[in-house]
Amino acid sequence: MNTKNKKVLELLMKEYPDAECELNHKTPFQLLVATILSAQTTDKKVNEVTKDLFKKYPTVDEFLLLTKEELEQRIKQIGLYRNKTKNILLMCRQLKEKFNGEVPNTMEELMSLAGVGRKTANVVLSNAFGVPSIAVDTHVFRVSNRIGLANAKNVLDTEKQLQKAIDKELWSLAHHLLIFHGRRCCYARNPNCSECIIKEHCNYYKQITK
Repeated sequence: MNTKNKKVLELLMKEYPDAECELNHKTPFQLLVATILSAQTTDKKVNEVTKDLFKKYPTVDEFLLLTKEELEQRIKQIGLYRNKTKNILLMCRQLKEKFNGEVPNTMEELMSLAGVGRKTANVVLSNAFGVPSIAVDTHVFRVSNRIGLANAKNVLDTEKQLQKAIDKELWSLAHHLLIFHGRRCCYARNPNCSECIIKEHCNYYKQITK
């Protein structure tokens, strides 16, 4: 890992010592459901919905008792709730039929499930199974490309570049640090560059202050 990248991560660790997954969950299954729900929705909104949902339906077996209409009713505050309902119920059936009701712990198997893309799979691998992973969501994509940790046009290339730019044992932590920074400082519109603790190392800041 080069000196700049090391310094950036050190500063972010100092700024966000509590950086971790902000989706509330107790099991890999709950994390998988919460991550599917979180697409184009804030973690805060997901946590509001899953608080009661996971209390009443904590496992795959309980979820399989839900009808499509019942689940839609319970998650309708969340964006794309109809599509997410369809995917979650299908995903639950797949878990039961193919994986004995257990959430698998490989990228390939996770991505075989309904509603699970690469980002969701990485979140589950990292936070449920401790597998070093960098899930590239909208914050990670924006922040890493602005700073210069990556220079990519899409999320897959960003993930590959970050894997090369950052030591493997720090991948999962780096994912959380970049999300925290994106949510608290490096906003999509009007990033708060004046308060940013890594601005001296940021390509975007150098460009706007030329």
